[in-house]
Amino acid sequence: MAGFTGEALGKKLLELNNSQQSIQTLSLWLIHHRKHHKTIVQVWFKELKKAKSNRKLTFMYLANDVIQNSKKKGPEFSKEFSTVLSKAFAHVNESVNDAKTKSGLDRIISVWEDRNVYDSTVISSLRAAMGGKSPGPETVKEIRPEKPKKKKIKVLEVEPVVKKTKEELTVLSPRGDPPEAEDLIKALQDLENSPSTDAVVREKIAQLPPEVSDVSLLEKITNREAADKLAKQVEEASSLLTDYNKRLNEELEDRTQVSKMLNNFTHAQRQLLAEAEKKVEELREQLKRVSQVRNELKSHLQNLPDLTLLPSVTGGLAPLPSAGDLFQ
Repeated sequence: MAGFTGEALGKKLLELNNSQQSIQTLSLWLIHHRKHHKTIVQVWFKELKKAKSNRKLTFMYLANDVIQNSKKKGPEFSKEFSTVLSKAFAHVNESVNDAKTKSGLDRIISVWEDRNVYDSTVISSLRAAMGGKSPGPETVKEIRPEKPKKKKIKVLEVEPVVKKTKEELTVLSPRGDPPEAEDLIKALQDLENSPSTDAVVREKIAQLPPEVSDVSLLEKITNREAADKLAKQVEEASSLLTDYNKRLNEELEDRTQVSKMLNNFTHAQRQLLAEAEKKVEELREQLKRVSQVRNELKSHLQNLPDLTLLPSVTGGLAPLPSAGDLFQ
């Protein structure tokens, strides 16, 4: 993905629109660069205050998407956004006198409350910023996100939410967070040394005596010594196979996880590619229009008459009179 700079983020925020694809694409890019979370939140809040009234709600949807979908990787964004959320909600609520915008803000707060994104103290502070019930003494504190609960979450799990309106598109959980390229490469490299490629163990299994697995050969045992020897071989083989099967099951889980990582990474790359292709197409159209205007201008310049000559009385061409001739 493209490298992160504050200038690059500012440009992307200027290009942000209210479509689900635009919001989620930028959200994925921000989550990918989560180590710059402090700068990201600062630039986001700065651009929010500068944005036109009809774009401020889109900025809030972007923050919502980042906060919700970055929780799997860590609490950086939820903590950092908490330092400016009250100011952001108050700013949008005061600067935009529009029922649609206020409804969208209320919807975001309700979703955070329902999904325990922030605790009740934070929710009360946000509602107070919206002009609701003022928070009590306990809520006049720095907004702190609720500690994430230990819960195993599938990477590709999508919470079933009914899509109601365009404003609620970004409330839906996306496909899954794309992995870091370095993490994906490491996971693929780890699979190169997986148990299924362990030639040493596989050779040991291949060299096990047939008596270990073939019950019909037990008839050949004629004395206690042979029976004890076989029992020991069976015990060693059982331990070897049990351990190897456990490793193979772990490998299967690892391969399933890597497959999900590949799917999420590919999905994110396709989104970014689609956004880039759209931008390239827009630039091509602009270049086409510029070329068209340039050709028209060139044609007009070529067809301009020679202003150094004026038609004479006899119909021929005569030089333009000088200033002195005019006064004579």
